[in-house]
Amino acid sequence: MLKLHHLENSRSQRVLWLLEELGLDYELVLYKRDPRTMLAPPELKRVHPLGLSPVLEDGDRIVAESGAILEYLARKTGSFRPDPDSADGMACTHWLHYAEGSLMPLLLMGLVLGQLGGARVPFLVRPVGKALAKGVRASFLNPRLSLHLGYVDEALRDQPWLAGDALSIADVQMSFPLQAASSREGAGPYPAITAWLARIAARPAWARALERGGPYAYI
Repeated sequence: MLKLHHLENSRSQRVLWLLEELGLDYELVLYKRDPRTMLAPPELKRVHPLGLSPVLEDGDRIVAESGAILEYLARKTGSFRPDPDSADGMACTHWLHYAEGSLMPLLLMGLVLGQLGGARVPFLVRPVGKALAKGVRASFLNPRLSLHLGYVDEALRDQPWLAGDALSIADVQMSFPLQAASSREGAGPYPAITAWLARIAARPAWARALERGGPYAYI
């Protein structure tokens, strides 16, 4: 049986969603974040040297990284991925890599900048941290996020899913960064993204994944 090592409030949620979409039997091993540091617990290092999630076990096979797990499950079941040589298949490959290669680094930068004026920064340094974060957001991060979210919104204006008319692993992979962007930055200016997020939320498998994995917030 498949076994998913799942960290709460993490990118692992999208693997849980795909497993529910596929209707596969699997064992869920849930890990809680450290309430002080919000980092993954050390127990995850027993599963993978980096101590990260998600990790999927399939017999003696260990698969890590969200994109690799989604591709593995798509190959295993022969579903949720268009023909790689078709136009939809090329789009699927693009979004599968774009999610972590282009969009997530910007969101992670925003997360780090948000910590510069927080409680973990020495009191006397906080004003400098806040000023630095504000400057980087205004001059670089916010314009780049607007550019990227506009790019994704345009891709969704004439089709329901990122790789055409059918849900694919491209949508599953992109779900976390776009949900996180909507939660942190707001998706109001991007109506196609907003509609896409609503289609995801309406899927029974998404609801089952939330029920199985527990509450889901964006760290």
